[in-house]
Amino acid sequence: MDSSIEVQGKQLKLSNLQKVLYPSTGFTKQQVIDYYARIAPAILPHLAGRALTRKRYPNGVDEEFFYEKNAPMHRPDWVKTAPIWSEGNHRTVHYILANDLPTLIWLANLAAIELHPSLAMAKDITCPTIMVFDLDPGPPANIVQCCQVAFWLREIFEHFGLQSFPKTSGSKGLQIYVPLNTATKYEFTKTFAHALAQLLENDHPEMVVSDMKKQIRTGKVFVDWSQNDEHKTTVAVYSLRARERPTVSTPVSWDEVAKALKKKDPNLLVFEAKQTLARVEKMGDLFAPLLTLKQRLPDLKKIIASAAGEREAISIAAQAEDSPPPGRSSKHSPVRPRSRTADKIAKPQASGRAKRKV
Repeated sequence: MDSSIEVQGKQLKLSNLQKVLYPSTGFTKQQVIDYYARIAPAILPHLAGRALTRKRYPNGVDEEFFYEKNAPMHRPDWVKTAPIWSEGNHRTVHYILANDLPTLIWLANLAAIELHPSLAMAKDITCPTIMVFDLDPGPPANIVQCCQVAFWLREIFEHFGLQSFPKTSGSKGLQIYVPLNTATKYEFTKTFAHALAQLLENDHPEMVVSDMKKQIRTGKVFVDWSQNDEHKTTVAVYSLRARERPTVSTPVSWDEVAKALKKKDPNLLVFEAKQTLARVEKMGDLFAPLLTLKQRLPDLKKIIASAAGEREAISIAAQAEDSPPPGRSSKHSPVRPRSRTADKIAKPQASGRAKRKV
């Protein structure tokens, strides 16, 4: 069944609305479009102005998919794009900018189930506005173990007077976002994230790994620092995921993370489309601070120096291939133990902003 509609003065033709895109639940293309139309007020501010990579599933989540970066030739003339030079492809890629509701619905009609925006604005693609940590559990570990690691990360950020915000990946793990919205470069955020991941691994080797080799991740949480890169993207907040059920990458409160950790119940952090819509209606956009909160990362070498000595600081800051020196491991209780990583980091001088706990 096809349908022609007008959205904010733009004409769209919707096709195959009854096609089932999530076979296990019968969730149709029409329901995908309806979800994105209804979540638009929350998701659009987080997509606007950012180069968008789409993950398309034209025949449903159980069938083949493809990533799409370049805007398709048949796009409507009102769909905005951003030309960005690709060193890897040696050409300019014209990324779509999902700035408005008509564009979002048009993308949903193309079965662009997953939306993956850049961490930077398209107008300054080398300056990320966000730093992100993707906590990926290696079975039998699950999102409960990710909650513990998330609190260790939060503790470190609080030492620096930084606020951080959690969201589910919509898949297996948890993601921690640190809004910046100040001048920086990926080489700084990526090196900073790598250093923190190594320090956590050093202090919690029984639970944390910073190396993406899958054979060493069994039963542990991989702290993926590598997402902080101009050439990578992370799934958007409020994006659907192509899982068995129509789960969503959903922002959560730290209290909800603590509850899941205390009860050891991973299902407390699983949200499908209908639940996420209800949460936004009730709670608003928990990720709204990501759009405006301005924060600066502290000097990396000074941080690592205070934790492990100047020699190691320079080594980690330079992302040397040598492993960091072995440190003391620490046992952890199920609910928010202090991390020795945070204890070893000297608290920086006040920056003039009052520290506010999330």
